[in-house]
Amino acid sequence: MKVLVLGAGVVGTAAAYYLNRAGHEVSVVERQSAAGRETSFANGGHVSAFSARPWASPTVPRMLVQYFGREDAPYLVRLRPELRQWLWGVRFLRNCTNARHAETARHMVRLSMYSHDALTDVREVEQLDYDQAAKGVLHLYRTQKSLDDAARTELQTEDPRGRPEIVDTARAVSLEPALDQSRHFYQGALYFRHDETGDAHKFSMALATAAAKRGVDFRYGTTVRALLREGDRVVAVETDKGRLDADAVVVSLGAEGALHLRRVGVEVPIYPVKGYSVTLPTDGYNGTPTMGIHDEEVRVVTSTYKGRLRAAGTAELVGYDRTITQSRVDTVLAAVMQVFPNGGDASRVERWTGLRPMTPDCAPLIGPTRLKNLYLDTGHGSLGWTLACGSGRAIADIVSGRKPEIELTGFEVDRF
Repeated sequence: MKVLVLGAGVVGTAAAYYLNRAGHEVSVVERQSAAGRETSFANGGHVSAFSARPWASPTVPRMLVQYFGREDAPYLVRLRPELRQWLWGVRFLRNCTNARHAETARHMVRLSMYSHDALTDVREVEQLDYDQAAKGVLHLYRTQKSLDDAARTELQTEDPRGRPEIVDTARAVSLEPALDQSRHFYQGALYFRHDETGDAHKFSMALATAAAKRGVDFRYGTTVRALLREGDRVVAVETDKGRLDADAVVVSLGAEGALHLRRVGVEVPIYPVKGYSVTLPTDGYNGTPTMGIHDEEVRVVTSTYKGRLRAAGTAELVGYDRTITQSRVDTVLAAVMQVFPNGGDASRVERWTGLRPMTPDCAPLIGPTRLKNLYLDTGHGSLGWTLACGSGRAIADIVSGRKPEIELTGFEVDRF
């Protein structure tokens, strides 16, 4: 079957790879010059295989109140005269209950564990190198109460691999000596020993290269203009380079996918949530961490690659604006320098912003739409790389008419 995949971020690239392995003729349409050049380009780099959790949680409303009006807020809403933003925000807040958070978290961990196994397999099969590190991830807490509350929840995880080790500050510093200079900020941590880090952009490019060698046709520098619908099918995709026909279409266009889908009568509640990252060179610095770190107080994560320290975080609801707001990105820079003052050269920082495609419950949309040959693999929010291989493998099964290996309850396209 001839399949078009729209978007070559980490999610779309993974979908194309698995569709090819399933025996389909696959083409990928991507407006950038290479894979992983947008939301996947400079993200936090955590593969949260055993700690994938939805952002919609009971702590968010409290944080919105606590940081109201502050530019350094972990979650910042810039209200716009846009009904979609308001409706999305209301739906998001409705998911910030203990019950809904727990239910979505169970679904996401099921998919993240499956995805981790798929990622491990493809890494070995294709011999991919993306500056990966499998030393685990430390989630740091600044108060004993926040640590105790988090531990109480996390230890309920059904799979023992997903239960973190509760560590005090001394143990955290023994795991990550670079924390020694900032140990006084923290009361302890949760150590997810099976989680990993790496460069999502390098992974996307490496996987795209492997897919291309297998026969996937990547059409870079090609912008999707419209899905062309006839009756209950999408018969083709109109691009700035002409019309592309297909037997099936998989949409992995990030935050902008919702705009194209709406024009063919498919409504999905995906809205962009803006995030920032900074990347610092580390040559000559001896305080660079060697494992993933998540500062739960300020919602900033760090990863280390060859010669680089990456920090990413914040969530800003501001529509499709890709402008880098200096105060917001400097909040991320200040956070990483506070924790790792000798971790890298802040005078040569690279600043970046990207739009996460987020659903109100923060779980992706995976599966068929009401149009017979149109499928979605999108809406992964901040967990695109974590879930990419699992969702790509599942969508390949669905397009092929097979039952997916994993139960996809909680990720249905029509659940909203």
